[in-house]
Amino acid sequence: MDHLAYRKKLGTLGPSTNTIVQPDFDDLRPLGVTNHYSRIAIPNNPVNDDAGFLRLVDNINKATLEAVDVLRSCEMDYLVMGMSAATFWNGRQGAEKYLDMMRDRAGVGVSCGSFATEAALNVYKVKRIAFLSPYFEVANAQVRRFYEDCGFTVVRDVCLRRPSPVQIAHSTDAMCREAIRQIDGDDVDAIVQVGTNLSMIRLAAAAELFLGKPVIAINTATYWHALRALGIHDRKAGFGSLMEHH
Repeated sequence: MDHLAYRKKLGTLGPSTNTIVQPDFDDLRPLGVTNHYSRIAIPNNPVNDDAGFLRLVDNINKATLEAVDVLRSCEMDYLVMGMSAATFWNGRQGAEKYLDMMRDRAGVGVSCGSFATEAALNVYKVKRIAFLSPYFEVANAQVRRFYEDCGFTVVRDVCLRRPSPVQIAHSTDAMCREAIRQIDGDDVDAIVQVGTNLSMIRLAAAAELFLGKPVIAINTATYWHALRALGIHDRKAGFGSLMEHH
C-alpha cells in the first residue's frame, strides 16, 4: 500500500500550458488520495480564430497518449483527465470512442470532463442548460452537440475567445461573472463552465448561492466523478453543492 495513497492513487493529466488543473485537483483532494500529474507537451501558440483553436486541439491530441504512458509507471488506480475540449468532440458517440481509447491506453478507469459534467447535471435532474467556455465558436459547437446528444437543451452559450492556451488561466473573475450574466435566465435550470484552464471552482460555488441553481465547474465535476466512481464519498465544503451534497 502506498504510504500516502492508502485509499487511491490518481493519475491526472493536462496540457503543459495549463496552470489551473493541478492546483484545483489538489484543493479537491481528500486525505488518503494522491494526485500524480503528467503534462501533455504542447506549444503556447497564439489562438486568434477557429482555425487556431483547431490546431490547439490537434496538438493536444497528438501528445495525450504519451502523457498517459508516463503515468502508467506509477501504477495509478484511476485516471482523471484535466483537459476537456477533446472529450466533447464529435458528439456523444465520438466522445465515447475517445473515452474507450483512453481507458485502453491507461489500463484503468477514466473520468473526463464531458461525461463528468453530464453525470453532474443528471444528479440535479435538469434539462435546460447554458454553458460558458474560454474557447472559440468551433469548439462551443462541439460542446453544444455533446450536451444535446445527451438529451439536454442548450439555451445559450458564450465563448471567451482567449488568445492563447496560457492566457486562459489569466481569465479574471470579472470576465467569468459577466459570462454567467450573459447566459443566465429564468429559462436556464443550470449553468456549466467548461475549459479546465479556466479557474472557476470557487466562483461557481459562490454563483450558486446567488442564482439559486446549480453552477457546475468542470474541474470540480471531473474530480467529483472520479472519487464517486472509486467509491469515495467524502464531502468538501467551499466548492459548491456537488462536492458538499452529492
